[in-house]
Amino acid sequence: MLVAAAVCPCPPLLVPAVAQGAAPELAAARAACTDALGVLAAARPDLLVVVGPAGQSGRGPHPEGARGSFRGFGVDLDVRLGPDRGEGTGEGTGTGAPERALPPSLAVGAWLLERTGWSDCPVEGLGVGEPLAPERCVAAGRDLAARSARVALLVMGDGSACRSLKAPGYLDERAEPFDAAAARALGAADVQALASLDAEMAYALKVSGRAPWQVLAGAAQGAGLAGTLLYDEAPYGVGYFVAAWS
Repeated sequence: MLVAAAVCPCPPLLVPAVAQGAAPELAAARAACTDALGVLAAARPDLLVVVGPAGQSGRGPHPEGARGSFRGFGVDLDVRLGPDRGEGTGEGTGTGAPERALPPSLAVGAWLLERTGWSDCPVEGLGVGEPLAPERCVAAGRDLAARSARVALLVMGDGSACRSLKAPGYLDERAEPFDAAAARALGAADVQALASLDAEMAYALKVSGRAPWQVLAGAAQGAGLAGTLLYDEAPYGVGYFVAAWS
């Protein structure tokens, strides 16, 4: 059963080593993420799953100990999913297959967990493809919630990348209303509103968080959680939200 969730944005710029001189611009977002992760810790879960958008190679489950890197962003920084328990986790699947690298969204999630010193419970990852239909996202969320008696989710994903003329997707007048609706749903823990987000519109507006948010909606069905919106800004023309559910 889902007992808590934290929703965070996933730009690599959230990592100060990647942002470098621009790091102060997302200081408030980092602080909000820390607060949201504190809500997860307070819920005392027995399993934490980090859910985030992923390309083809990063989709599907990632075990505790899986590794990611920010080398592709010009930074010599590696992360691992979950604490090092000294048990040889993350060294493959047990069949001799090489470990898959974490997709960037899960690498940012792993960095957030390392930054806050997470050691409360086992951590796994789930990379979700952007095309995944809403009903399949919801079903995946239900499956996650059934994994253990006390499941928590760290849900990574951004709003529209079309919020300004300098945004990655240029300005689209539909972007701000879409993000406002998503922010309301995240802040209110409105499961139905999240599950109803328009997948085609999200794709057009370059919303990376749609599928992960709808996985959260499925996991939270019947859980009766309340939500708080901790951050809602678009500093680079991309909607970044932080929310905590408990």
